[in-house]
Amino acid sequence: MIVRSGIRLESAPEHPFIASRIQRDAEVHVKLYFKSGSCSLSPHIVLREAGFAFDLIAVDTKAGKTATGEDFKKINPKGYVPVLQLDDGQVLTEGVAIVQYLADRKPESQLAPKAGSMERYRLIEWLNYISTELHKGTPPANAPPEVKEAVREARVAKYGFVADHLAKGQFLLGERFTVADAYLFTVLTWSKNRGIELERWPPLKGYFDRIAARPAVRDALAAER
Repeated sequence: MIVRSGIRLESAPEHPFIASRIQRDAEVHVKLYFKSGSCSLSPHIVLREAGFAFDLIAVDTKAGKTATGEDFKKINPKGYVPVLQLDDGQVLTEGVAIVQYLADRKPESQLAPKAGSMERYRLIEWLNYISTELHKGTPPANAPPEVKEAVREARVAKYGFVADHLAKGQFLLGERFTVADAYLFTVLTWSKNRGIELERWPPLKGYFDRIAARPAVRDALAAER
């Protein structure tokens, strides 16, 4: 099915892993390869916040296949999402790179400060912190309980650091939503599965609820169900 602003235009064979095409801006059209419940939610949110026209293609990373039957390793030899196929055919990987690319392609969306500014380096600072300190490091399911608990406790301290920062403003960079917020929100959606309750930090829980209420975020979550 192809969807333009929520209106069905034409029918195509239904597939449980192929999301609808979103047509908002004819001048730039990209394709996002994603997996539900993964970090690819971050660029998905950014695509919607910025008003891109895009296709969503789900990936079964274990099988190495896309919903359209493509060999995913031929698209991304690294074998994981997110992957963004650009309108000129090039492929970009790694979420931190993808979200900044998208923000720079749509500067009017104000999802990232101007390149070269101190605020941009603050954005990069947060993106890297989220990537290295909050996103990565989840132990495997068969890890000993003491290892899991040690990792959880270390992560709790880092959540506290973020909560203290968010007590000073609505978003990571102050009063404006940026791509860093899309990434942090994505990581925070995994909190319960990691044994962490956001209610422990009211500023962090309030932040999470504010982001979750954004229309672009609601639409992204709904599309990935």
